[in-house]
Amino acid sequence: MRRFSLLISLLAIFYFSCATDSPAPKYKTKNVVIIIMDGPRYSETWGDSTHQYIPMETKYMKPEGLIFTHFYNLGPTYTDAGHTEITTGFKQEIENTGKQLPEYPGIFQYFLKAYHFDSTRAWVITSKDKLQVLANCKESAWHNQYMPATNCGKNGNGTGYRDDSTTFRVVMNTLKTNHPNLMIVNFKQPDAAGHQANWQAYLNGIKATDNYTYQIWQYLQTDPHYAGTTTFIYTNDHGRHCDGWKDGFVNHGDSCACCRHINLYMSGPDFKKNEIIGDPYEQTDIPFTVAELLGFKMEYGTGKVINAAFARTGK
Repeated sequence: MRRFSLLISLLAIFYFSCATDSPAPKYKTKNVVIIIMDGPRYSETWGDSTHQYIPMETKYMKPEGLIFTHFYNLGPTYTDAGHTEITTGFKQEIENTGKQLPEYPGIFQYFLKAYHFDSTRAWVITSKDKLQVLANCKESAWHNQYMPATNCGKNGNGTGYRDDSTTFRVVMNTLKTNHPNLMIVNFKQPDAAGHQANWQAYLNGIKATDNYTYQIWQYLQTDPHYAGTTTFIYTNDHGRHCDGWKDGFVNHGDSCACCRHINLYMSGPDFKKNEIIGDPYEQTDIPFTVAELLGFKMEYGTGKVINAAFARTGK
């Protein structure tokens, strides 16, 4: 009788896991959304004591999550490389044109393979078309396998950038209709305005992205599918040159302090709330933290789990 009861219990667990079609229940997190604000300096985000350009993150998001004051891009400080670090955990000198794939698989391919999900359970949605490369890699065992759904640029890699307002609409529609478990989003501002040497447009880009990000975050807090089960990560791919160095905010790409020091916000059901964390972390730590939360393994990469974020002991 005892064996029969145990068998029934195991069958019930198996049935529930299949019925919910969700990752292993080690943590409350079943979904992860990563937002990338492309190319602001830390001095115009959390490094500005007034936080005047990130009012929504400061007023509404910060009390529900964590701010990391010592977070860095320690690899190449340009768009494709920064995003590759965030998704693969590997520092790579990758072409910044969308013509070269990452060497190793990213979190999307790992996740889809681990749970045998179809492509629409993970999404790469970006204003910059070239970032469609994040969906694939060169590694032979993974190349063209387990690839996520994508919506990048005007109509895929090679078609040009699009407005962030369009990307925002695509993100909201995808969340509402596909209910993916894993998503990364790139908003091209303020990077695009910085390269145009337009200081006011650069600042406006930070404010606009702050607003888009808050609206996505707020939706995830209230939607029945996502509320209480979603980890939210908000960061940058790189910074920009410091004032007085080269052409200042107009460009980026070297090892100056302002190119490397970037913002990181995290919130979720498994994390602490309303804290500022000064422990040093870097971009390669993001995918290992995602893997820990969603219960899959990273075969490649050099990052570590951001243990300081967890409300209880992580891995």
